[in-house]
Amino acid sequence: PLILSPHPLPSSSPLLSSPLLLTAELFDRPEVTDIKFLFLVGGFAESPLLQRAVQDMLQGRSRIIIPHDVGLTILKGAVLFGLDPGVIKVRRSPLTYGVGVLNRWVDGKHPADKLLVKEGTRWCTDVFDTFIVADQSVALGEVVRRSYTPARVGQRKIIINIYCSVSDDVTYISDPGVRKCGAITLDLPEPEPQAGAAGAAGSNGNAGAERREAVLTASVSDRKSTRLNS
Repeated sequence: PLILSPHPLPSSSPLLSSPLLLTAELFDRPEVTDIKFLFLVGGFAESPLLQRAVQDMLQGRSRIIIPHDVGLTILKGAVLFGLDPGVIKVRRSPLTYGVGVLNRWVDGKHPADKLLVKEGTRWCTDVFDTFIVADQSVALGEVVRRSYTPARVGQRKIIINIYCSVSDDVTYISDPGVRKCGAITLDLPEPEPQAGAAGAAGSNGNAGAERREAVLTASVSDRKSTRLNS
């Protein structure tokens, strides 16, 4: 036979301490300091021990609301989302997304091990250009655009590597926790010389060639993913 002890659940139990710790961390963030209402959902939200522990921790900072049939709230939300993903208008990104680029070298700002000298120009390599930051609120269909210029005027191909990280503070693609999650290869047409620029050839032989740009677009889709277009 199954025998259940009548002793109450201790406050040190992970069943109570884990959700309390997570809630405390969330309320320490500046963006949620003015939250007036806190909804408890899920089957465990019906526990008087949890309700009392959350009330004691918040000390009146927010009003706790427990919806009717809290055990079915998550299930209902999952079913509604499955039927129509558009019901969720805003999500939080689980990761930081960006691309690796070259930036013009700045003395005193960039570390020496990132210096690259190419055709007489100094560049900083491995720079992480952020598109979306981890835990950032992103709306369905939200678009981020970036423009990139080839390092050389006559460059015929651009390879843009896409990186992600759980950290919200990324500077270089070599930072701990950063991993490559994709790549885009762009074939560029031959640049056309500008009118009146004949005979003014540069060191690479492209006389007055037009400086081109590659525009990269990232959009949040209804499948919890980020689409990248160029």
